[in-house]
Amino acid sequence: MTLNDLVDELWPDGPPRSAVANVRSYAANLRRAFETFGNGEGAIVRQQTGYRLVLPAEIIDLFRFEMERVAGREALIAGRLDRALELLGSAVARWHGPMLAGVPLGPVLTASSTAAEEERLLAVELLTDAQLRSGRDDLAIPLLRDVIVRHPLREPVYVLLMRALYERGDHAGALTAYGEARARLAAELGIPPGAGLQALHHTILTAATPLSRSSPAARPADPTAPAQETVVASARPRRPDLVDHLPRAVTDFVGREHVVSRLLAETRRIEERVPAVHIIDGMAGSGKTTLAVHLARRLSERYPDAALFIDLCGHGEKNRVEPANALVTLLRQLGVPADRVPVEFDGRVEMWRQELARRRSVVVLDNAASSEQIMPLLPAEPTTVVLVTSRRRLSHPDVGPSQTLPVMSPQEGVDLLGLSVGRDRVEAEPDAAAEVVRRCGHLPLAIRLAGARLAHRRGWRLVDLADQMAGDVPALHHLAQEDSTVTGAFAASYEPLPGSTKRVFRFLGLYPGNRFSPAAVAALTGLTVAEAHRALDDLVDRNLVEDLDSTRYRLHDLMRQYAVELCTRTESASDRKAGLAQLFDFTLEAVLRVADLLEPGVIRSQVTRRFSGRPELVEAVGEPCTDWLEAERTELVAIVLSALESKLHQHCWQLARALWRFFYIRGYFEDMILTFRHALTAAEATGDVDAMAVVNNYLASAYVRTGDNQWALDHLTRAVDLSHNSRDVRNTARYRANLAAVYAWSGHLAEAVTVGMESLRDYKGYGNVGVPVVLPNLGTALMMLGRYEEALRLHRRHLAWARTKSEDFHVLNAFGHVGAVRVRMGHFLQAIRILKASLALRDRTGHRFAEAEVRNDLGIAYRGLGRLVEAQQQHEAARQLSITSGERHVEAAALNELGRTLLAQGRGGEAVEMHQAALRLATRISHPYEHGRALAGLAECFARADPAEARRHWERALAIFRRMGVPERFEAERRLAELAPTTVISVP
Repeated sequence: MTLNDLVDELWPDGPPRSAVANVRSYAANLRRAFETFGNGEGAIVRQQTGYRLVLPAEIIDLFRFEMERVAGREALIAGRLDRALELLGSAVARWHGPMLAGVPLGPVLTASSTAAEEERLLAVELLTDAQLRSGRDDLAIPLLRDVIVRHPLREPVYVLLMRALYERGDHAGALTAYGEARARLAAELGIPPGAGLQALHHTILTAATPLSRSSPAARPADPTAPAQETVVASARPRRPDLVDHLPRAVTDFVGREHVVSRLLAETRRIEERVPAVHIIDGMAGSGKTTLAVHLARRLSERYPDAALFIDLCGHGEKNRVEPANALVTLLRQLGVPADRVPVEFDGRVEMWRQELARRRSVVVLDNAASSEQIMPLLPAEPTTVVLVTSRRRLSHPDVGPSQTLPVMSPQEGVDLLGLSVGRDRVEAEPDAAAEVVRRCGHLPLAIRLAGARLAHRRGWRLVDLADQMAGDVPALHHLAQEDSTVTGAFAASYEPLPGSTKRVFRFLGLYPGNRFSPAAVAALTGLTVAEAHRALDDLVDRNLVEDLDSTRYRLHDLMRQYAVELCTRTESASDRKAGLAQLFDFTLEAVLRVADLLEPGVIRSQVTRRFSGRPELVEAVGEPCTDWLEAERTELVAIVLSALESKLHQHCWQLARALWRFFYIRGYFEDMILTFRHALTAAEATGDVDAMAVVNNYLASAYVRTGDNQWALDHLTRAVDLSHNSRDVRNTARYRANLAAVYAWSGHLAEAVTVGMESLRDYKGYGNVGVPVVLPNLGTALMMLGRYEEALRLHRRHLAWARTKSEDFHVLNAFGHVGAVRVRMGHFLQAIRILKASLALRDRTGHRFAEAEVRNDLGIAYRGLGRLVEAQQQHEAARQLSITSGERHVEAAALNELGRTLLAQGRGGEAVEMHQAALRLATRISHPYEHGRALAGLAECFARADPAEARRHWERALAIFRRMGVPERFEAERRLAELAPTTVISVP
């Protein structure tokens, strides 16, 4: 689910300002809970726009229920009653009460639970139908009575109960059930029983013998609606003048199970009162017509008198079928002679509706252009089902909401591809098949065309087609078969657009990200926000653009390729570059508004050029806040990359710099590295020495957090050299102060302290914000050297300044550092209080920077108090957070501390695994401190069982600790003395 969906679900009446941060905290807690119970590691995965639950379908009750229900229905259709009883019985037995009982539900869960309850009732009806066919009315009757108690207005259940009672010879009971249904429907809804109930009631009154279990009246033709469809089909005489004008259906219809079930259920719900009219819209190639024809075939058993089809040609103005002409075609399909068709339009409408009223019919109105085109074609009596397809979103007060058909799911797409190329080929190359489907954008038409291309080339493998579609030639060019092309289908939707809307569509192909707002489109195209909004609404109505919510839109992947080709062919290179420059102007201004809040003073000293842009577009974004950056993060990264590709170098490096603090406090270090690498290329292209120094410095900060210390040192040294040469005194001092952190994590603690002290004495290092940037860096180095009182003084100075300035980021950071020192001083209770305060402030503000380190230190404090379970939970949380953010040095620390805690619990084998993992990771990233601690941890694990191995590890750890000068060397010397006291050499 996306973050927006989660926020809407949790706070349907309006989210708090910290909603996004709260969701991330809840997700982290839930992830830890899953992992605590085993087999849940990686169950919740953070993605670019939200979170995904990654669990096998077979361990989720609702999914298992759905699989069993579908399989049971198929078994019932095939006449395998024993298998149907087994599967449907298991499905129904999974329910032990209402879904999510007692849980506050938002809009998403409310809809999901309602849909699940409907599926449960359908499963009960299928099960009881199977029981009745098998002669087990003794099982069916109690189950049906139980449903009636909870759902007293559900007519299909009464039909099944009446059948069950009648077949066991209880005629009076069956008639009593009918009386109860009639009374309840009259009292609650003011309506008589439906045709199904009435027909069965009449059959019972007039039949001389019970219904045969194999007779049409006792057995449904379509088990998805066991009761109503049975009676209507059996009680109605078939007409002699049957007509069928439906196109040939596909041999194997794939997927869309939920859409089909929902539309069939909706038809059953309303068909006795009003005509059932279903509008199916979707983008070109999404399979609307195929679905409508499939549904019409499914419904023809219950509406057998006529099955009609007409293509209204709604794609363009030239060939569009007017309602008057459509009526002629439809009446002729019904067999009305041409000389009887009225000349007047109103007369045709009246005859059409009279003819439909005499029949039970299903009508497909394909490719409708508008509501006005279809309204005269709709029936007046509830004897007809109408299925309308359109590339536009149609709405009319007299017609229900449309069903927008999405692209296929990955599995549905693979299944569809298998029909074209053969299931054996798909099963032989499952990864390549999935890639072909992905390259097709999961669009049914594209998948069919790709399959047809491969089916005629038996020498090709699926991987060959996947490679071609991934090549330089756009995938669209591979999706053609004779006259059928995806491009042609898209063009039929594009060409009728007004010229201004066409231009907006073309420019959308230039947009670097996946989602765009009306303000961004206005910047890209030079329109006002209102004009952009209107154009986007028109594109949405024609299913050329998807609306994600009221402020976000996106293009399907293949539609984007189509827009790119149109834009490249139609717009000049200068116009395209000008549009992108306008977009980047707007984006930079919007990001800088938030950066001003996160880095007051500093950001203005480094991003000195402000693009005038269009302030009204920036205002349209709303109040500046980090939540906006969070929502736009993926798009912002893409825009930085696109700016370099477009040779708009100034935009590129300045936008990356403006995003730095947000990336840093949220732990998006991979994004930092990606954007700042591109920014460095851009800065070098400008020849601006100060820009190159700025980018090198902040790129180094990302490498420090991910444990790439040599890269960090190289870039930071380069920043110092560049700024020194440019006489940028203030930034030179800032960059030198940052060297302290790099030296510390590289194991060069003495150098870190030397540089830190020099920077502390240099007033220029105080920078623009009034606080020495060296305070936390120098304090960390002093703490690692065991100089705790000095470290504590520095971190307290940092905290005091941060509180004075009300800088939340610095406050929570200083709290974390003070807590870390307290832990190492053995002040565990104080440490816990301080570290919890740091975490609470992170939860409130959404700042995730260094949360993994804080949790790891909190685990050490818990272990020091003997609270080992809580300690383990914190270490595991720290490990997961560090993996998510890519902070490998923190992951190594978390592994080492987790190993110590497991050893304290008596779980030596697991402890060894943790320390070995830490050792491998610390070696890979050249982190000597955690390398030595991993060796020391292994030595502790081996101490009793294998003293020689323990001694070997202690000696290696001691060599590292002595070289670094850290206090852990004293413990290593003591342990070696205990193992072999006569051979230990004292160290002065």
